[in-house]
Amino acid sequence: MKKLFLIIGAPGSGKTTDASIIAEKHSDKIVHYSTGDMLREEVASGSELGQEIESYISKGALVPLNIIIDTIVSAINNAPVDNILIDGYPRSTEQMTAFDEIVSKEENIDLAAVIEVRVSEEVARERILGRRAEAAPGEERSDDSEEVFVSRMKIYTDPLPEIQKFYEEKGLLTVIDGERSLEEVVADMEQFVLSKI
Repeated sequence: MKKLFLIIGAPGSGKTTDASIIAEKHSDKIVHYSTGDMLREEVASGSELGQEIESYISKGALVPLNIIIDTIVSAINNAPVDNILIDGYPRSTEQMTAFDEIVSKEENIDLAAVIEVRVSEEVARERILGRRAEAAPGEERSDDSEEVFVSRMKIYTDPLPEIQKFYEEKGLLTVIDGERSLEEVVADMEQFVLSKI
């Protein structure tokens, strides 16, 4: 049985970094996938699907549901260990509902928890636009401009209350304060994940 932890948080909340540190530390039993990374890998491969994905990502738009769900389910089923952290999903109520339907049918996937790494918009903006300033020429990510940040933030916050309510009612939502130091956030998340596996 694969145990799944979904990690949501605003752009710049640190969710990808937190999850990757925990997975590295416990690589014998935890693996981490970022939907962003999975999609970027596909883009880097230069495939037709990758080009399609890039056309959405470069605008800061959501990648279509079927592409994301296929990518995620295949990653879960092929995961080398049984505990999986996936960050950056779900990002819309459609993604949430579609994923919930699939997980309820998949006998080998158990959604253990949804972890929200909570930061204010000010902190998120400072982190994202600060990241752009630190990038070497040619290393900037296409999604780190102010305009794209505003669009990504809106995409994240618009469906958030519904997503929170949905998982709260299922008793699956846990909120972690993402505005503390990296060490504190990671320690909190790690303790929680380990308590569930």
